[in-house]
Amino acid sequence: MSEIRFFPIQHPDYRYPASKNPYWGKLQGLGNQVYSDQQTEDFRGRIGQLFPHDPQGALTVEIGCNAGHVIVESAHQNPGQNFIGIDWKFKPIFRGVEKAAKKGLKNLVFFRAHAERLAFMFGPGELDRLNLYFPDPWAKKAQLKNRFFTAERLKMIAPLMKSGGIFHIKTDHRGYFDWMVEAVNQSLDQWEILSISEDLHRHHPAPHLLDFPDVTLFEKLFIQDRLPIHEIKLKIR
Repeated sequence: MSEIRFFPIQHPDYRYPASKNPYWGKLQGLGNQVYSDQQTEDFRGRIGQLFPHDPQGALTVEIGCNAGHVIVESAHQNPGQNFIGIDWKFKPIFRGVEKAAKKGLKNLVFFRAHAERLAFMFGPGELDRLNLYFPDPWAKKAQLKNRFFTAERLKMIAPLMKSGGIFHIKTDHRGYFDWMVEAVNQSLDQWEILSISEDLHRHHPAPHLLDFPDVTLFEKLFIQDRLPIHEIKLKIR
């Protein structure tokens, strides 16, 4: 019997397993608006080919885009830029593609993929902006190892950014925010802090009126509940 090897998601030899999720098949029939699993790594180093209308356009990537509430509106308002939304859940990605199709967007593509594979999806200097909004805080002590935002991850992401590229992060979880700040402070050789806020909307006259893409779906709810939004904005050195 041959040896069975299991690789962590970050390993170069990792391959996505087969899925019985009914939306996996639905994604296959949506053409070049969406790529799933191993397909998302086929354009590394030549990501502009996904946007034949403007392959040199500035690229914004949103990690954990859910059903595309923010990135669809961003793409709609900025037709001269390119966008990629990444999420690991099949159904939300399908819904995001539907929204983009209704608006006839040619500058937005979705990836059904694990964000941990970011360095296998994008080559050096391909990202102008990276957005990470309200990632799972993995709040329990035993779960901390699952957090996406770490000093090691910042080091991995840095080469993917163009000179002066921006990494924008928002969270409602104070514990995770403090963890993020600590990780940033360990990464100041590669990243410059543009801004840090413990209460992003504190001075806004009517934050409850904010809409996509300025706020996310979760953020709208947090604002209604008067919960502070924590923000970090970084720039690659």
